[in-house]
Formats: sequence, structure tokens, C-alpha cells
Amino acid sequence: MMNNKYEIYACKVAGPLKSSGALVMWNKDWDKTVNRNYYLWCLKGMDNGETIIVDTGVTPSLAEKLKLPAYSNPTELLARINVNANEVQRVILSHLHWDHDNGVSLFPNATFYVQEAEYLFWLKDAMASRPPFRSYSDEAANHYLKSLEGTSRLSLLRGDQQILPGIECLLTPGHSVANQSIAIHTRKGIAILGSDCAHFFKNYQDDWPSMFIIDLVAWMKSYDKLRSKVSSMELLFPGHDPIMAEGYPKVAEGVSQLV
Repeated sequence: MMNNKYEIYACKVAGPLKSSGALVMWNKDWDKTVNRNYYLWCLKGMDNGETIIVDTGVTPSLAEKLKLPAYSNPTELLARINVNANEVQRVILSHLHWDHDNGVSLFPNATFYVQEAEYLFWLKDAMASRPPFRSYSDEAANHYLKSLEGTSRLSLLRGDQQILPGIECLLTPGHSVANQSIAIHTRKGIAILGSDCAHFFKNYQDDWPSMFIIDLVAWMKSYDKLRSKVSSMELLFPGHDPIMAEGYPKVAEGVSQLV
């Protein structure tokens, strides 16, 4: 079966936010300050007209509560590249941390693709309510996803799975219990949105993850998996690097084309 090719757009939901360098580079750079952004991504099919969203950003209500700087409503961001959130049919959730899934309700007609192990941990496992984990989790998103259980709008994946020709979800744990990355066929080859497998490009370059670790050994194996899959390291994209907003062609306010 022929793989369709896609364009990849990074949509900046908020930022820059300042933090210690040790947040981005585990147990290093304590004396440095870095900026990071929050994103969602849009995949536009060049051959089939499909539009797929990766992660959902943050709702206006939570952004106001957290006072996120330079916030943009995800639905407005997508509208700038002619995507109507109400019409989106497929959303891939890389993992169920609040900055990646809080906006699920903004896509009322979408099917959500998430790893089953990720879903079961955050919604069914009592361990997820312990303080170190609870700070990552979003109650509103969990409630919304739980309401979809047993319907065609919630697709729970078990490991690597192609969901469309040219789009494959890859199980890449470490940052979260079952973080998934997305391998995408593009005109430049296979690109990968790794989400928080790396917060910055530097994590991949230095073979060094961020401070948010569920399983460090699994994380390093995930790095090996992604490097073996991607066509070139320039096509392996992280989750929070400001470079994605500043170093690529700007196609609309807050939106840049990565590939």
C-alpha cells in the first residue's frame, strides 16, 4: 500500500515560559535559564486531503488560570491554516499530561488515538493519584476521555500501529508510561514528532533526556528506536523547543511549517 505524504505544522499555544535548564536537561544546567513553548501539531495530507492533529494544547479557561504567557486558543491557531477544529476527525494524543491533552474538548467530533497502557495508568491506576504523578494529570481531560469509553471516538492502541497510510504511532515510553511518537511520511522522508521524548532538539543531540522521567532505561531505548526509524536527525522533532516557532518558515501568526 502506498504511503501518503504529509506536511507538518507546529502551532505555538503558549510561551516562552522560563525555567531552570535542569528541567530540560535532567540533572544538568542547574545554573542556566531556558525558554520553552507549548505546542500542538497539525498534519496535512498532500495526497489524500486528511488533516490530523497531534496533541490538543490547553483550553482558554486553564490558560487563564495558569496565566500562560502569549497564549493562543488552539481552535484559533488552527483556523489560521484553514483547519476547523469542529471538523477534525482524528487526534493523536502523545501522552496524557495536562499540557498535551487538556484541550480534548475543543475537538468534539474527533476520534482520539492513545496508547492503552497510557490510558489505563492515568485513568484506572491508583498510583496516578499519588502526588508526584497527580501534578501531570488533567482532571477535565480525563473526564472527557472517560466519557468516550466504548465508543468509536476512543481508539486505544497496543504498541506500534499504523493508523493511516503514511502515519504510524510508535510506542516510546520513558517520559510517560506509554508515550507515543508519530512517524510521518513527508516529501523529505520519514519525520517523527517525538513529543516529550525530548523537550528540546538538544536532548536528542546529547542523548540526554529531560527531568520528567518515569523509566530512564525505557527512555534511552526509545531514543534508539526513534533514531533507527527517522530518515535524518533533522526530521526528529521535540515537544517544547522554541526553535520550532523561530527557526522554520512562518505560515501564520503562531504557526510554522516544519516539513
